[in-house]
Amino acid sequence: MRQPLSPESGANKTRRVELHIPAEPEWVGVARLTAAGIASRLDFSIEDLEDLKLAVAEACNCCIQNGGDGDLSMACELQSDRIAIAVERRGALAKPGARPPASGDDAELGGLGVFLIRALMDDVVYSSDQTGTRLTLIKRLGK
Repeated sequence: MRQPLSPESGANKTRRVELHIPAEPEWVGVARLTAAGIASRLDFSIEDLEDLKLAVAEACNCCIQNGGDGDLSMACELQSDRIAIAVERRGALAKPGARPPASGDDAELGGLGVFLIRALMDDVVYSSDQTGTRLTLIKRLGK
């Protein structure tokens, strides 16, 4: 059951929720469901929520595959008209076979997962360097 933000509850201010989980594939579902639960506070369609869950799963997988030595961090910022989700894994340890560090807007830089995320979300910022991998996903209402 959705409990949308109301003007009385301060719908115009930014709400931030953070989640830290082990950087292991079996924890990606926790990130997906958390993001969908937070986004359901806005009036997103069921299709938008499904797109969001898929994009978050791909972002988590991208961070896991690109190495690092830390846990996954996800920060969700909810505003009255959008949700911004930052998925990050810090650390410079790259797994064997990981893609070389990259940054920028070129879809080729993040592989198929980032290409899919870009198709599902309104805005995506991707960076991967010696300090870690970070994706910021933005979904707006009514787009």
